[in-house]
Amino acid sequence: MRYLLDTHIFKWLDNESSKISSKAHALMADRNNQLVLSLVSVWEIQIKVHLGKMNLRTQLKTVVEDQQRINQIELLPLKIEHILFLDNLAPHHRDPFDRILIAQAISEGLTLITHDSTLSQYPVKTEW
Repeated sequence: MRYLLDTHIFKWLDNESSKISSKAHALMADRNNQLVLSLVSVWEIQIKVHLGKMNLRTQLKTVVEDQQRINQIELLPLKIEHILFLDNLAPHHRDPFDRILIAQAISEGLTLITHDSTLSQYPVKTEW
């Protein structure tokens, strides 16, 4: 299975893994599963760090590289079809980063690992 990590799950995976559910831990630890991180999440983290709304243990570049190496995380680029897919999403969630992650998950056939129960209002597979 391929799993798209929600932004907060990626951050917790790096530095606050006790916040992650045991089921999500098991899915991410299973080497038969592929973990995917959207570049949109990297962008969101960079913005939040710059605004002082999020702290990281080290520079974002290092966090991403470490997680790619430790957890074999694949980076997912933003594609035009992901952006255009937003037309299909109801306005249940106003956060533009979450909306594009939903669009990416649906477009790419990924299951989204997230703690955000609001996202389950969309036709996206989620795990927590």
